[in-house]
Amino acid sequence: MPSLTAPLDALQAQRGHLFLWVPVAFGTGIGGYFGAGVEPGLAAYVGASALALLAVGLTWICGERWAPALVAVAVLLGGFVWAGARAHQVAEPVLGWRYYGPIEGRIVIIDRSQSDKTRLTLDGVVLSRVSPERTPARVRVSLHGEQGFITPEPGQRVMLTGHLSPPSGPVEPGGFDFQRMAWFDRLGAVGYTRTPVLESAPAVEGQAGLGIYRLRRAISDGVQDRIEGPAGGVAAAIMTGDRSGMDQATLEALRRSNLAHLLAISGLHMGLLTAFIFGLVRYGLALVPQVALSWPTKEIAAVAALVTGAGYLALSGGNVATERAFIMVAVMFAAVLVGRRAVTLRAVAIAAMIVLALRPEALLGPGFQMSFAATIALVVVFRAIRDVERSHVPRWLRPVGAVVLSSAVAGAATAPFSALHFNQIAHYGLIANLLTVPLMGVLVMPAAVLAACLAPFGLEGVGLWLMEIGLRWILFVAETVSGLDGAVGQVKTPMPVVLPILALGLLTIALWQGRGRWVGLGPALIAAFLWAETERPDLLVSESGGLIGVVTERGRALSRVRGDGFAARSWLENDGDGADQEAAHARAGFVVEGKRVVADLGGWRLMQVSGKVAAAGVQDCAGAMILVFNTELQRPDPCETFGPARLRETGALAIYKDGQAVRIVTAREQAGWRPWNTPGLRGPERLGWVNSFE
Repeated sequence: MPSLTAPLDALQAQRGHLFLWVPVAFGTGIGGYFGAGVEPGLAAYVGASALALLAVGLTWICGERWAPALVAVAVLLGGFVWAGARAHQVAEPVLGWRYYGPIEGRIVIIDRSQSDKTRLTLDGVVLSRVSPERTPARVRVSLHGEQGFITPEPGQRVMLTGHLSPPSGPVEPGGFDFQRMAWFDRLGAVGYTRTPVLESAPAVEGQAGLGIYRLRRAISDGVQDRIEGPAGGVAAAIMTGDRSGMDQATLEALRRSNLAHLLAISGLHMGLLTAFIFGLVRYGLALVPQVALSWPTKEIAAVAALVTGAGYLALSGGNVATERAFIMVAVMFAAVLVGRRAVTLRAVAIAAMIVLALRPEALLGPGFQMSFAATIALVVVFRAIRDVERSHVPRWLRPVGAVVLSSAVAGAATAPFSALHFNQIAHYGLIANLLTVPLMGVLVMPAAVLAACLAPFGLEGVGLWLMEIGLRWILFVAETVSGLDGAVGQVKTPMPVVLPILALGLLTIALWQGRGRWVGLGPALIAAFLWAETERPDLLVSESGGLIGVVTERGRALSRVRGDGFAARSWLENDGDGADQEAAHARAGFVVEGKRVVADLGGWRLMQVSGKVAAAGVQDCAGAMILVFNTELQRPDPCETFGPARLRETGALAIYKDGQAVRIVTAREQAGWRPWNTPGLRGPERLGWVNSFE
């Protein structure tokens, strides 16, 4: 059976390199769990586990020829079960209604919202007239109105009066699922307050997990006191991961110039820091002849770099990006300790497996995808040119060439994922990175280390002064590049199938050995074609029913100039449209008749009606095929009717017109019935999971 044995022969030819595909198979299983339309039951997990064990057992019976395929099946099924276990292990109560009243809790995170407001994440939450069993473990509250009566600090218990709501679902079918993200962050409600936040109990010294966080805040505040303006906020973000001192204008400039990655404490920062410490310790020990000849200086330097990286991880708050970066450098320096090559695809595969085992949900995030895409591409390219003759290249020029090449390779590898998740392509991002990334390595990060070393003696100002010089240049480049004409290109969001097909193609090109790797061009080209052919909805309706967006020749027109701002911004970004809500509202696309807003698509009408009086005056659907009300009506209508209660069940609507027929897709239909969006499925007790995943 050549058709059956040919793939097995191909796998046999890859012996010695198949480990690179283990995290790919594991990630495929994780993706299968998150892509399911309904939550698998206990029988599905038991069956998947049994099949995985059977596949492992069959490797002993079927021999080496079948072993790679059987192991791949077992690892894939293991990823599916592992992701399901994680989803039910993190289960916490989620608020099931809108709440207004007293809120009390302990501050565990202080950051800023998209509107530049201070935002507090609280645990140990107490809500009025809500039993402990139904109270979320964590809530997040944005502070509006008059504040300043206290200075928030980690560990402090506070009280306030505010609004809370369950985490919202996607703003359109297939869109970003904030409910899922909040579920894995154990965030059971989000909201805001317009009343003063007051202290109910001071922070207690020695509280578990908060001592480092308070140190982090103290360092952040101290850095911002010494470095004024946006540069201080960037310095604090780089040193501690605290972005609360940064304004939205600075963030936007960094994003538009493709320099936002300089803020995230991820692979670049962890790599620069640990490499600097490794070099400093190793060459410092080499200055002492007796030590250099008798001590294992390379291994000592690796241990020093690992300890420094671990401290940086703790100080930064231990977020997913930093955790992932530390795992990667830990694998690298562990290889140094055992005398193996540090930077290899095998090390990258080990790091990916560790990250996915700790946080399976990280697979879906842009941070995981972009960081590993860049790392894999850099390893592949530099391995390919490692043995190329370089004698004709001047020695002083080689570092410059390495910087240019690494920036180009990393930018090209991450560009499709950045465009897919953020709907933007920074056309001058390579220029901006070439002008700033080298400065991060030779000035900013060494200056940060210098400031930390001199801080016990009160001399940290020397390091911070040097750091400020570098950061002001970086911000100057960001502002200049982001202000250039055509600095950013807008890209529409592709259909969901594009990402896995694209990833399969690119991974085949990068990981497969031999000429067969170029088979990966097929899936990559298919993904590009499907992306270009993605059909955006003709009409969108927000979950609140208060905003409608209809496609016109000039782009999507919006029914309101303000309100539902997050949905409006997301719709336009997903369309690949750079307009803001006000500009989109000015586009002709609606007929306004008092409290009625009508969208007409070639004789097909949707009507939005506001208020009970206006709704009561609508007879026989007023010629519309779909009615959207912002108030409940107890009456039958001959057309499709969506009021507040039904929209809460369906979520946002996407409507596609096909001739005279229409197709309505709901956010709930696309998201499926999962623990994070369906109250009846929440809790590990539903499937009998023992709460001991971690």
